[in-house]
Order: sequence, then structure tokens, then C-alpha cells
Amino acid sequence: MVEHDPHAVLTIGDFAARAGLATSAVRYYESLGLVSSVRTGGNQRRYRRAELRRVAFIRAARSVGLSLDEVKAALGRLPDGRVPDRADWTRLSGEWRERIERQIEALRELQEDLDGCVGCGCLSIDKCSIYNRGDKVAERGAGPQLGFKPF
Repeated sequence: MVEHDPHAVLTIGDFAARAGLATSAVRYYESLGLVSSVRTGGNQRRYRRAELRRVAFIRAARSVGLSLDEVKAALGRLPDGRVPDRADWTRLSGEWRERIERQIEALRELQEDLDGCVGCGCLSIDKCSIYNRGDKVAERGAGPQLGFKPF
């Protein structure tokens, strides 16, 4: 019979296996305050099953390009450090839509630039819009310009 008690706890190995993470990743997430554990009398970590939802949230947020700092900030806005629910995800993901749209637009621009490279094939360091997009330093002249001081 499968245990469905949301207050049941898992060892770090069991938690990591259920979350699809290495135990070192679980410890790292805990050190960042993304997940939490309780300690046994023998000082072993135990994770509430509900913490698995936090890991699912972290993975989903990372998949749309959020940094772990951004994920931590989002989770920090939940009352009492609780696990995110569907309403939380809907609210937070709505806030990320603009960011995702910007990422999509940047990828479309890259795709157009790549199509142009297929036609020209030059990959010119001076003119290539992929390797040298918006190069403002070129106006200073040839050669290294940043941090260079002649003798």
C-alpha cells in the first residue's frame, strides 16, 4: 500500500529519487533556502513529501529561464514558506509571460540572423550580427579597446 500522508517524511535519498535529483542537488537547494528539511535525533535530514511540489515548481521555473535567485524570490512570496499550489503557479507564471515573450523574440531574431548566415557564409567578425551584434566598442578603432593601456 502506498503512503499518502502529506506529513510523512522521506530520507534524503528517497526524496532525491522522487524529485529526480542527486542528493547533492537537494542539499544545495536546501542551502539556498529553496527546500527545507527537519532533523532526526541522529541529525539526519528528513523531507516532508510536500517539499516535492517545491522541487517541481523549481524545475518548471528553471525551464522558463528563471535563475535560482528568481525562484527563491518567488517562493519567498508564499506565506509561511508553504508549497506552491495551482493558483500560485498561475499568478507567478503570468508575471513571467513578458519575460518569455522577450526570450521568444530574441530567438526569432537569432533564427533570422542564422538564415542570413546560410546565404552569406562569411561569419565575418567585423560585420556578423551573431558574433558582433551591436558592437559599440568598434567605433574606438581596431584591436583590443577595453582595459588596454599603452606603455
